[in-house]
Amino acid sequence: MHSSERGIHIMKKNRNSLYIFSLTLVAAIGGLLFGYDTAVISGAEGSLQVYLIDSLGLGALAHGATTSSALIGCIIGGLISGYFASNFGRKKSLIIAAVLFFVSALGSGFPEFLFFTQGEPSLSLLWTFNFYRIIGGIGVGLASAITPMYIGEIAPADIRGKMVSFNQFMIIFGMLVVYFVNWGIANGQSVEWINEIGWRYMFASEAIPALLFGALLFFVPETPRYLAMKQQDDKALGVLTKINGPAEAKTVLHDIKRTIAQSSHLSSEKLFAYGKLVIVVGILLSIFQQFVGINVALYYAPRIFESMGAAKDASMVQTIVMGLVNVVFTVVAIYTVDRWGRKPLLITGSIGMAVGMFGVAGLAFANIIGISTLVFIIIYTAAFMMSWGPICWVLISEIFPNKIRGQAVATAVAAQWAANYFISSTYPMMMEYSGGLTYGFYGLMSVLSAVFVWKWVPETKGKTLEQMEMVWRKQEARQQGVSKVPNAQ
Repeated sequence: MHSSERGIHIMKKNRNSLYIFSLTLVAAIGGLLFGYDTAVISGAEGSLQVYLIDSLGLGALAHGATTSSALIGCIIGGLISGYFASNFGRKKSLIIAAVLFFVSALGSGFPEFLFFTQGEPSLSLLWTFNFYRIIGGIGVGLASAITPMYIGEIAPADIRGKMVSFNQFMIIFGMLVVYFVNWGIANGQSVEWINEIGWRYMFASEAIPALLFGALLFFVPETPRYLAMKQQDDKALGVLTKINGPAEAKTVLHDIKRTIAQSSHLSSEKLFAYGKLVIVVGILLSIFQQFVGINVALYYAPRIFESMGAAKDASMVQTIVMGLVNVVFTVVAIYTVDRWGRKPLLITGSIGMAVGMFGVAGLAFANIIGISTLVFIIIYTAAFMMSWGPICWVLISEIFPNKIRGQAVATAVAAQWAANYFISSTYPMMMEYSGGLTYGFYGLMSVLSAVFVWKWVPETKGKTLEQMEMVWRKQEARQQGVSKVPNAQ
């Protein structure tokens, strides 16, 4: 065994894997709530359309805006996540997100009781419902940015991809759970009861995991990188020691402190301190993840299956099947991301998504709706879940330098939710115009996403966060004509 291999073996032997996974699991409940909150609408949007939209004489624009209203909060949450993460810390920001999830769950389910509006369908009730969905969206925006950031700053480099990808597993698991919850609430009930009462229980059910998340967060530490940036070196060393063992903890802390010292001349407000490329790459990763159309499949899944000829109960069962497919292929990503690397998975996934979406588009143009449509949707979602679903979040958690990570992640995540809102809110109108062109557009975006990754995205497999910082420092130095930068070692 070579000395370098022996060193890696000792590092892994001293590592507290159970502790790392425990911290990851607690933080990833934020991902579960992310998935739960965004997918709960899939079982309720038809009833909301009947109860609030159609009864008030409103059209497709109001339907799309109501279905996607939480995304406005997601954009807000993404934008403020950098301020919260930098000023309150990663842990406290997640606690705030848990509170927002809890309030939104009860408020969305029973808006008339919490905001003192009338119980009958009315514009005021519609506005109140959307207000509470936006509150939940802010929680999603915070959790979507800070959960992978927390895990990325806790996990050792060689398993960071797997640990951050586990957050995506929890997002998909949260979606699967709420599909079962929605189906359980609707199963055996009349359509009238679901349209009047059932949708309320669907939204309110989120209060249970939100309460659990908030309680467990009090038992996890702040991340060592945040503690080190706040000059709390003893606490940072304590957390690193529990994770890596005493010897490796000192080495990691030394690397963190060195990169902080090297960037001490930079203002924490200077987003482009390491050049524009790293920010542009982060933003485009986020935009492409949404422009390939995944949330259309997630938010409107029952409606898509109903359009294929399935009854309402059958469409929800098919949605559960899709949820199981999502979980299986997210597990594939977890077990391959640190072996194959980020770029190969992303490019492979883009090709698979293009095949799926172009297949659905071709069938739509031919006016063929049936099992073949379901097969292409499964191909598309499986390809996304083994690639862009988890890997985008992995890259966002690891490509940004320590000094600007909070603000840079916030910028990328806000761009992601803005793109999500655009795609989700325009889907009903696009489908009214042409289903074939709609799915063809998502297929084209899948092709362009592969080109983007191939040309612009760096491989981060096996690199520490501090080594990734040096990648961008060298890139910026080359652009400025500087011949040397401090060595990464």
